[in-house]
Amino acid sequence: MSNLEGKTVLVTAAGQGIGRASALAFQRAGATVLATDINAGALASLADESGIATRILNVLDDAAVSAVIGEAGPIDVLFNCAGVVHGGTILDMKQDDLAFAWNLNVLAMVRTIQAVLPGMLERGDGAIINMASVASSVKGVPNRFAYSTTKAAVIGLTKSVAADYVARGVRCNAICPGTVESPSLQDRMRAGGDYDAARAAFISRQPMGRIGTPEEVADLAVHLAGASYTTGQAYVIDGGWTG
Repeated sequence: MSNLEGKTVLVTAAGQGIGRASALAFQRAGATVLATDINAGALASLADESGIATRILNVLDDAAVSAVIGEAGPIDVLFNCAGVVHGGTILDMKQDDLAFAWNLNVLAMVRTIQAVLPGMLERGDGAIINMASVASSVKGVPNRFAYSTTKAAVIGLTKSVAADYVARGVRCNAICPGTVESPSLQDRMRAGGDYDAARAAFISRQPMGRIGTPEEVADLAVHLAGASYTTGQAYVIDGGWTG
């Protein structure tokens, strides 16, 4: 595991799922972690469990993002984990759903990157990690139009930031998970009315025969935080689904 002693890491959507597991993993790697989320109860639970510093943050709010990051001081690693999954095809999609997905899955990352990047450039060092998905430009996945469209944009965003600042000490990479255990996955499994059938369907498409864990994705996030010769990459972690 990477040694992140002396580094400050900001994680969005740290209250549950991959964000929470990553906040804990960054802490174990020696980093000082600032865990942010819009869910105050989830953050309180994380703070009680780990002692990690927490701040309520709505990443859709420009002023809130600027305020929290400004008060946090220098951020060495930014992990953009906040996002939303909409189901449906292009014909099922509502314009409001696409607009919300674009705001949360893409523009929220633009906001946080714009807030941390000047400090990283001033110090000549920094790592940005963006949560994308294999459901993107990596792989076409049925009934995930809004999600896949916005996650493909995340990969483009990542590569653009990496190219612009590769010579100035700032690295930017994306993580592209397949199916991972999370509260949102549980919600999607229940939504169809037959949880067991939905879970079996998700597992059946995994060559490893199981769904990934948040901790497995968190390990990759920690690696990328310290991978000093890696930038502009979209790392697939999907149990061989796209293999």
